[in-house]
Amino acid sequence: MKVRQHTGYSALLGLLAGLVVLLAAGLWFAGQTIQSARQDAEARKATVSAMSLADMVGALQAAGAEPEQVRAAVETWRRGDPGIRAVRLIRQSGAQLVYSDVPADLEKGDVPRRLSREEKPLFDLANALRANVDSNAGEGIKRLPEIELAAPAADRLGVSVPVYAGDSYWGLAQVERERAAPAIAAGTGLAVGMALGGLVLMAAAVLALRRRGGAAASRWTLFAIAAVLLLGTAALFVRTETGRVADARNGQIAEVQQVVTGLRGSAAEGAGIVGAGLGAGAWDVDIFRRPLGQISPTGEVEDAAVRQALTGTLDGLGRQLWLTAALALGITAFFALGAAGRLAGTVREHRDAYVYVLPAILGMLFLVFFPFTYGVMLSFTERTLFNQSVPLTELWVGFANYAAILGDFDVIRTTPDGWSVNYESFYWTLFITVCWTVANVAIGVAVGLALALALNTEGLRGKAVYRVLLILPWAIPNYITALTWKGMFHQQFGVINQAIMLFGGEPIAWFDSVFSSFMTGVITNGWLSFPFMMVVSLGALSSIPSDMYEAAQLDGATRWQQFWNITLPLLKPALIPAIILSVVWTFNMFNVIYLVSGGEPAGANEILITKAYKLAFERYQYAYAAAYSFVIFLILLGYGVFQNRVSRATEQVR
Repeated sequence: MKVRQHTGYSALLGLLAGLVVLLAAGLWFAGQTIQSARQDAEARKATVSAMSLADMVGALQAAGAEPEQVRAAVETWRRGDPGIRAVRLIRQSGAQLVYSDVPADLEKGDVPRRLSREEKPLFDLANALRANVDSNAGEGIKRLPEIELAAPAADRLGVSVPVYAGDSYWGLAQVERERAAPAIAAGTGLAVGMALGGLVLMAAAVLALRRRGGAAASRWTLFAIAAVLLLGTAALFVRTETGRVADARNGQIAEVQQVVTGLRGSAAEGAGIVGAGLGAGAWDVDIFRRPLGQISPTGEVEDAAVRQALTGTLDGLGRQLWLTAALALGITAFFALGAAGRLAGTVREHRDAYVYVLPAILGMLFLVFFPFTYGVMLSFTERTLFNQSVPLTELWVGFANYAAILGDFDVIRTTPDGWSVNYESFYWTLFITVCWTVANVAIGVAVGLALALALNTEGLRGKAVYRVLLILPWAIPNYITALTWKGMFHQQFGVINQAIMLFGGEPIAWFDSVFSSFMTGVITNGWLSFPFMMVVSLGALSSIPSDMYEAAQLDGATRWQQFWNITLPLLKPALIPAIILSVVWTFNMFNVIYLVSGGEPAGANEILITKAYKLAFERYQYAYAAAYSFVIFLILLGYGVFQNRVSRATEQVR
């Protein structure tokens, strides 16, 4: 076999490009992780300050403290955290500003006093946080934030928390705390040294192979050497950067612990002014007031919880860095194996064509491929409403979401009274979706083709008027049509039940049973779908030569034989792609199901796309919904490929 020779410069260039990508992206990922941890630590320190203040004020109010005693307690409490810059206490009852050391507040009058009209947003915020707490308690799930974080200035972070005196809501505590200026988390010189070392070794390998092999060396040999050097550098780089991140995170946990320890003493001293006991509730919480579990109420670090959180962070960063290394390896292969040179030659040869299609390529990249790729990545995590600030790599669960979706075979459940259907099962929803799609496509094709055949009749008077009238259901926005049909199916006031009662029948509760609710969607979507099939069929019918029918009549063919042997085969190239398109549209027909039946009763008539929507935006299971959506995509992709191959609709009719 003839070995393709190469000078080695492309392999050296490929390694250089790969190392640049590895180090640049890797240092950025590590820096972002450290910066995110820094911001998280600043937010946690401010939250600890605000929660300790709320705990102390709640204890004071439960003991019946006077405003002067509250002021003295706040001054004592502030000594525990030198980073506190401003404090406000707003009592909901009477809309009172009980305490404030904000200069703008003091300029409007002495404290305590009633809030002014300009200060109404403070009162509204107190009511909003109380409403969120009550809603979360009523729903049994922490869905709404119970703490508000805000940045009143670049060097400060404001935190607002609710204050409870015993079990009674008292008002709002606001704390502004200084925060460190954002620093660029630069990497060490070791990263650059590793890269330079790899390049030197690669250059030495190229020279050695050239001397040994004569004029040149194999592309694959050079690529193998470059890959080994790149992956070795990546291994050292991952170890170095994860260690740097671990040191930074441990230091930030220590900072939070220091704030907790300082405020415990000062808050207890402040509450002790009136002999009140300070509650031992946790202060290190998230915005839903859920304890993070890394620092105990006594101010001690929970080593196991810290190690668990740190392990998740380092594992996520490690995955990011190794994915970056894989990308860098691909770039190295792109140059070392000659693909970059071939691509450059092609671009130079067809540069005008590439300039014309560049806007479309960029549009597809940012509007289609990037959201699609992000959705696929999201499906391999456990992203929910409650961990949106956590990087995806720390939430990686692999194929767990797909296993939960496809492994749920609990469709039929046995009960003491017989059996019941589990409407939450993926396979029940898939069954309903398939029935929905088949029924609607069959109605659309049958009605549309029948109307097209009728309109194609020679000598039909008013043909243009009929075409306009029959295309109207398709021209009207489908959400308007869906809402109109929903009103028509109303049990008491709907025109359909009114017509049934006019003939002596009983009104039907259309959305109370599985079958009748299913039929409301089928009827609505059938009304929307037949015009499209009619237009496609009519266009294809008009292209069929009339002499073919004349020849068939001379041979004694009946109308059915003409339809079966002439019309249908010639309609196939236009009709089959339209059917495939109709299947995809109907399979994902969100508006009709969501607006007409809403999936009632009890979600029995949900289709896959509406189920994915509700999983994402009503249950806030974003990653699970992303996996659900990707399963839908795979189903439709498989159907499209299968249908095209079986029907051979794109082949030219001979």
